Amino acid sequence: MATATAPAGGGKLKTAETSALRRYAPLIGVVVIVLYCLAPFYWMMVSAFRRPSDQFSNDIIPAPFSFQNFKDVFAGSNGFARGLLNSLIVAGTVTILTLIIGMVAAYTLARLDFKFKNVVLAIIITTSMFPGISLVVPLLKLFVDIKWINTYQAMIVPSLSFALPLAVWNLTSFFRQMPQELEQAAMVDGCTPAQAFRKVIIPLAAPGVFTTAIITFIAAWNEFLIALSMTNKKSIQTANVIVSQFTGTTGRDQPFGSQMAAGVVVTIPLVIAVLLFQRRIVAGLTAGGVK
Repeated sequence: MATATAPAGGGKLKTAETSALRRYAPLIGVVVIVLYCLAPFYWMMVSAFRRPSDQFSNDIIPAPFSFQNFKDVFAGSNGFARGLLNSLIVAGTVTILTLIIGMVAAYTLARLDFKFKNVVLAIIITTSMFPGISLVVPLLKLFVDIKWINTYQAMIVPSLSFALPLAVWNLTSFFRQMPQELEQAAMVDGCTPAQAFRKVIIPLAAPGVFTTAIITFIAAWNEFLIALSMTNKKSIQTANVIVSQFTGTTGRDQPFGSQMAAGVVVTIPLVIAVLLFQRRIVAGLTAGGVK
């Protein structure tokens, strides 16, 4: 009795299809994620380059291109240019102070052995979990009493308190991976402990420091709630607060085009910073993942 046999080419075809699927599946996933993340930013750019009269158009590409929204952002007395400078001052100061204090604290926690060190680390990271809205009223009362309203420090100090825990936690884990023999060798060559930390450890910890700096700068640059609550003078407000206060031509219509253009301008420094330090950021995030 004859028996039917499956064609030999069918199994090979299925194997080839499975191999191709496995090969291209990660690439397809990356493309989907990138499109999902960039779609809002692309639509913001498209809306920014539309004419004010075409803001409710659904065209994927604006026709014609118009720079009127960008002119409106920097024109008049809305104070957006001053707001960008204020944002840079606040975010830059927060980042510098966070790195200085965070590196010293993280190095101390990584190298010194004392009781309840893990509890201290847990308390540090726990402080970053308090919702910002719950701290606005106490901070507002405190800053009114000490006359800090409408000052840079009223925005810097709260942002610093939110940025430091994450910076200390990240840098502590990074310093722990570095062997103590590095400092010992430097001190044998005549360095003091402070010089060994400054000349040996910090340069080697550059990837982790850059990663922490970028994360801190982005968080401080995007901060809105504290800046809105602690300032009521346009000359001291950050760009995010000023954008939220944009008004239309009649004071009643919604200035979508101007807000989108301002959003593009505010996002550009972050994109540039990430592109410039991309390699160091990746190196800092993946440090310790492979030995």
